[in-house]
Amino acid sequence: MRGEVEPEPAIQGRIVPPPLNLAAVEEVLSDEAAELLQQARSDNTHRAYAGDWARFSDWCAVNGASPLPAATTTVLNYIAYLTTLGRAPATVERAVSAILSIHTDTGAERPNTRPIREALRAYRKLRAKAGFRPRRSLPITIEILRAMIEAQPDDTPTGQRNRAILTVGYAAMTRRIELHNLNIGDLTFLREGLEVFIAMSKTDRDARGVSVPLPYGSHPGTCPVRVESAWLEILAEHGITSGPAFRAIDKNGRIAGAIGDDGAPVRRAGRGDGIRMTPEAINLVVKEAARASGLPHADRYSAHGLRAGGATDAADAGASMSGICQHGRWSEKSPVVMQYIRHRDKWKNNPMLRVGL
Repeated sequence: MRGEVEPEPAIQGRIVPPPLNLAAVEEVLSDEAAELLQQARSDNTHRAYAGDWARFSDWCAVNGASPLPAATTTVLNYIAYLTTLGRAPATVERAVSAILSIHTDTGAERPNTRPIREALRAYRKLRAKAGFRPRRSLPITIEILRAMIEAQPDDTPTGQRNRAILTVGYAAMTRRIELHNLNIGDLTFLREGLEVFIAMSKTDRDARGVSVPLPYGSHPGTCPVRVESAWLEILAEHGITSGPAFRAIDKNGRIAGAIGDDGAPVRRAGRGDGIRMTPEAINLVVKEAARASGLPHADRYSAHGLRAGGATDAADAGASMSGICQHGRWSEKSPVVMQYIRHRDKWKNNPMLRVGL
């Protein structure tokens, strides 16, 4: 079988490594201290790495290989195995990152990364030659945002919530995890507009938090200040004035956390984990809005498109790269924002515009 390895000492069952090499710490850690160290990675990363490690460990068990420590040849053969399954290069790279991370956390000797990186690079080239192209989420620019807003049901809690997710996500250039974490107390209405406090983000590793100012819009339907205010009014009518800003709503219009007919708070209504909407549920709101509005290539829109679209339109309006980075919480060294600016420039400054075609 392609992907088999030379037998190494057999491992019985799946190895579940400790999340951190606590043995390397001279003093005994309390449970609280260990938990703090464990939180160094995001929950999404923990879940992804746990799944990747489980699959690698199972493959090693079947093929008689040691997952920890893993030989370089073992990792290379596992990469080859994943390629036979047609996994996307990004998926293979994440699996490798999980394997290397487990080795680092446990203090095990790491495989040689040079041939591993060469194998990953070669796989990307093979995929490109075979006609595969990266499937990127399309930016949700202002015209597309308006179409999505208009497709939402009128006068329903679900429609108003979805409009708030779309407008705030676009105007604040949010990641979906940031919308997931947003609380009512993080929203401050000022004379100038709405101030959104992002308690933590991908580039804010110390969780110091940052306030993102959103000015009033010229169109009421896409004004983040007016739309979010209308959503909070609905929550207040249901007795909700604190806690998660974006909540699950079931098919009967019951908002999670509101007091039900039985006098108890509604929980696990519709999509979401308990009361707060999950990042996946927020992403689904965007995808369904794209389908409902009849957009071409509707399946290529996702919550990331709100962030990309806001940055793209800001660049098109002449905003500076540093201003976009600060507003969208990108590192100023991030190449992502430059991609949005290049997207604008490749059409505005196209060398073929004035040649007389």
